[in-house]
Amino acid sequence: MPGPGRNAPCPCGSGRKVKRCCGERRGPSEDQLARAHLAALGHQATADIAGLSDLALEHLFDGLLDLPAVDLSLHVTLPKLIGPDLQRLFDSIVADQRETASTAAAVVLRDIDTPRQRAQLADALVRLRDRRRISGREAAAAILDLDSRSTRFITASFVEAVALAAGATSTPAGLHLAA
Repeated sequence: MPGPGRNAPCPCGSGRKVKRCCGERRGPSEDQLARAHLAALGHQATADIAGLSDLALEHLFDGLLDLPAVDLSLHVTLPKLIGPDLQRLFDSIVADQRETASTAAAVVLRDIDTPRQRAQLADALVRLRDRRRISGREAAAAILDLDSRSTRFITASFVEAVALAAGATSTPAGLHLAA
């Protein structure tokens, strides 16, 4: 049996129509807003690396792999509940089983790599750039990487977050977390 139509009174009892109350979410989705925000940041970032040589750009983009170690805000947010894939990843990191870790990481990263996660990382890059913790060019390169289909920066961020959560690395301040 279908629910109430858009123009029917809302079943919550507010007296408003369904379309103006509980029935429909209006406007763009959170993922669409995150993509648009990331695109705007990416557009601004192009000015920071415009005119660099191919070699300088290559060096800059290669440096993205080390950038998540600078600050915890550059780590992806791991799920609160540890599912079997994430647990397998933690176990393989602790046991130093690289092939198993790589396979498990690919599975978990597919769920974590979302437009909102990318936008959150881009915002963290902007904050660190504004505080002069990273250079404008480093931030721009990472933002452009996040705005593209590339997974270089988000993978580096994910690996750093997982290694920290598994106790295999220390925080940027040098602290080791209990696994």
